[in-house]
Amino acid sequence: MRSFEHDTGSPRVVFGTGTLARVASELARVGGRRALVLSTPGQGGLAARVAGVLGDAAAGTFDGAAEHTPVEVTGVALARAREVGADSLVSVGGGSTTGLGKALASRTGMPHLVVPTTYAGSEVTALLGETADGEKVTRSGPEILPAVVVYDVALTTTLPWPVTVTSAVNAMAHAVEALYSPDRTTQVDGLATEGLEALARGLRALHRDAEDLGARDDLLYGAWLAGRCLGAVRMGLHHKLCHTLGGSFGLAHAPTHTVVLPHAMAYNATAAPEAMAAAAGALGVDDAPCGLQALVAGLGGPTRLDALGFSLADVPRAADLATARPYPNPRAVQRDGIRHLLTRATEGAAIDPTPTHEMREHR
Repeated sequence: MRSFEHDTGSPRVVFGTGTLARVASELARVGGRRALVLSTPGQGGLAARVAGVLGDAAAGTFDGAAEHTPVEVTGVALARAREVGADSLVSVGGGSTTGLGKALASRTGMPHLVVPTTYAGSEVTALLGETADGEKVTRSGPEILPAVVVYDVALTTTLPWPVTVTSAVNAMAHAVEALYSPDRTTQVDGLATEGLEALARGLRALHRDAEDLGARDDLLYGAWLAGRCLGAVRMGLHHKLCHTLGGSFGLAHAPTHTVVLPHAMAYNATAAPEAMAAAAGALGVDDAPCGLQALVAGLGGPTRLDALGFSLADVPRAADLATARPYPNPRAVQRDGIRHLLTRATEGAAIDPTPTHEMREHR
């Protein structure tokens, strides 16, 4: 089992098992004396537990965090922070709660500590996606980056298996897109491949034995590495599609990533053969896109968008939104190609291995 502190760069990271006990001292380290503890409605009990660990340093709780960080929810939480006289923030849970904490920190300047319970990875980035008027818009800035992240493997033991799968594949998406980002470096490549290896290994081991704490350790460690990729480079087509589907069509974040990622990889495969080869090796499959889709299916994860509430009738509008603004991607993002991709993802079409001659032609 891993146990370490990472102080190179920001945020500060404390990783281990039982590290929740260190939340009060870590909050004090960044000057927090009265923290508002944030969570989703389903994590209200855990938020209360964290408030108990904080003791006098807990100003109160707010359990209204929601997916895709709606600005309306942020407004309510901001009022709550002022009501209790909070001078700092502690986000407990997944990406939804982390997003709310980032939104509040960016508006108030309060130090922000995150205790992740999923594999979102957004806790180590200066990125924030907020939804307003039916559109999700991403921005970045130093004021968004949390000050401290406390990873406690023990807090992931109650994560339901379906959420474990989709959250881990969501993390994989950060690593995969980093491998073909125009900003990639040798260091980012190393983080991405090590992260993918840990995530794939953890998923397979936990599928065999739900009590394998070492597998959960691998998953949380892999998510941290993949999150560092997300924070280091620009993401491409896959993330744009998922932000479109989540922000404009209300689809659940991690399941959408899980369905779309193999199809986005297949779309980019011939234009990024080295990245796909690296991803395949790290995932332990022969062909990255179809191998990942098969892995997800074998683990019982979602493989079609229509099961998540998206329909073929939505495809044209989604394609329009996803191609409205330019963003980096190894293959040209064209409306007809995106319509085809979304149609296949909606229907759950099986992905075939990329023909070897096509990979050679694009080298």
